[in-house]
Amino acid sequence: MDSVQLAATILDRLRDDQGEPARQSSGDPVTGLIGTILSQSTTDINSERALADLQAAFPDWDAVADADVSDVADAIRSGGLADQKALTIQRALRAIRERAGSITPHFLDDLDDDEAMEFLTSIKGVGQKTAACVLLFDLERDVLPVDTHVHRVTRRLGLVPDNATANRAQDLLEEIIPPEDRYAAHVLFIRHGRRVCRARTPRCPDCDLLDLCEYPKRKAGDA
Repeated sequence: MDSVQLAATILDRLRDDQGEPARQSSGDPVTGLIGTILSQSTTDINSERALADLQAAFPDWDAVADADVSDVADAIRSGGLADQKALTIQRALRAIRERAGSITPHFLDDLDDDEAMEFLTSIKGVGQKTAACVLLFDLERDVLPVDTHVHRVTRRLGLVPDNATANRAQDLLEEIIPPEDRYAAHVLFIRHGRRVCRARTPRCPDCDLLDLCEYPKRKAGDA
């Protein structure tokens, strides 16, 4: 079975187990970008609280961009790494305003996927995964962000080499997973990583993908 067939078989089984993920989009890439920056190295609950606190503390994104960075950091303290994230948020908002003339949700509309990724990742503190999440969830572009769950699951399954970085894994997965399946793949891999293919205690005996997986073979070789 080649990698394209393997990926298709894996996604079919994950759909059978979890159902087809309903595609959701905020339609607001500015808020999506800020929210994704806040989600780095923390829980969903903490990042959502930090985003709500930030929006409550300032009347609009221009006010956030122009504020003293310490005030932005104080507003997002609940999300962790507040000083670092405040700097990144202000850089992002100022970059959007410089490019578009204002902080508008439509600042990426005239860019294709590669151009949008290049612009977003040119902002210090915004990596490929963050940029890809904005494209996927806020602009409905067919990209496949690789977070820690997607990275772990796809390496264990042998869809990408074990030594592939997250950025390289995204490139490889987009070569073997068709555009129309990438949203589902991202969501299904994350769910599988949280429920079954966990980092420290994977539930291999309960996994519907066990016969397709490289991980038990590698573990047996280490024994």
